[in-house]
Amino acid sequence: MPSSETSPAAVTGAAPSLGDLMPWGVAPLRPGRGWVMAPDRASLTARWDALLKAEGPDREALFHATRSRTPHRPVGQLPGQRTGTLPLDREEGACPDPVRILHGAFDQQWLIPDHRLIDAARPELWRVADDRQIFALEPGQLPRGAAAGPALVASALLPDGRSLAGRPGRIRPLFRRPGGREPNLAPGLVPYLKLRLGLDVAPEDVLAWALANARSTPQGCRVPLTADPAVWQEGVELGHRILDLHLRGARSGTKPRMPGGRRPYVRAAVPGRPGEYAYQGPYEPEGEIGSAAETGPEVEADPGGETDTAAGTEIAAETEPAARPELWRVADDRQIFALEPGQLPR
Repeated sequence: MPSSETSPAAVTGAAPSLGDLMPWGVAPLRPGRGWVMAPDRASLTARWDALLKAEGPDREALFHATRSRTPHRPVGQLPGQRTGTLPLDREEGACPDPVRILHGAFDQQWLIPDHRLIDAARPELWRVADDRQIFALEPGQLPRGAAAGPALVASALLPDGRSLAGRPGRIRPLFRRPGGREPNLAPGLVPYLKLRLGLDVAPEDVLAWALANARSTPQGCRVPLTADPAVWQEGVELGHRILDLHLRGARSGTKPRMPGGRRPYVRAAVPGRPGEYAYQGPYEPEGEIGSAAETGPEVEADPGGETDTAAGTEIAAETEPAARPELWRVADDRQIFALEPGQLPR
């Protein structure tokens, strides 16, 4: 573990990778078709019904067959999911109950958990997903110049591992077995931390420390460690607060709150799409464009484009943007305009 006098860059470079601390990592899910995921359950049920109503080539076209999945191939169930196993071209049942997943870093979506629809569903992750599991999502490396996101994300939902980076990241469960058994931590890591820090260290504490201190580097996610008990306790406390926010209070029972203690809420549901579309014809304004009826009394502008009177200034502000005839008067193939952008807000 580095000393407190080591520079931040040196600490990050010498720090262990997340894979050193949590060895078991799984590649992201690969659905193979976008229609199996949606922001709401009703859309998925409607898509499933449309698929089963189609026949022959139409059903295959809606399915979007790939080399891994076709409507003619039977596939076994995912762990913990009760779905059909017949080829989809012979399926007649109702849509499997959609489940919540984490899409990307923070977006929650619904997914049809049918193995026949997903090219690479990662059954090993479904096998350990329960109310005790926490998934650590390590985003892929971002290209140079891209805006940096979080180095590490935690989720109580099964994440699909989607990353905006060109190289995919990894999904690392905190526990290797259901029920919070067998932590996915390097052998001897927890006893070593207990001995070095003189503190009681739980698997969740290691993840909390990583959430508070993980750094993105060209070599992947790095997690600096410390031998200072006070620094460790401060980092773990901060990490547990971050963990609770990432899990949206799923384990603590606390509801997320905005600054000031206010709760986020939905004022009204988003209206559905209109059932029919109608052509209303071209827009025809009343009166001639540029007429006095539309623009009000003509205001004589000075060469700088500003009015001489307070009343004129008020009218000019109301009729912005203006055509600026004085500029059109001098525009020719010899003219060059210098554009001075306005002052940006602080």
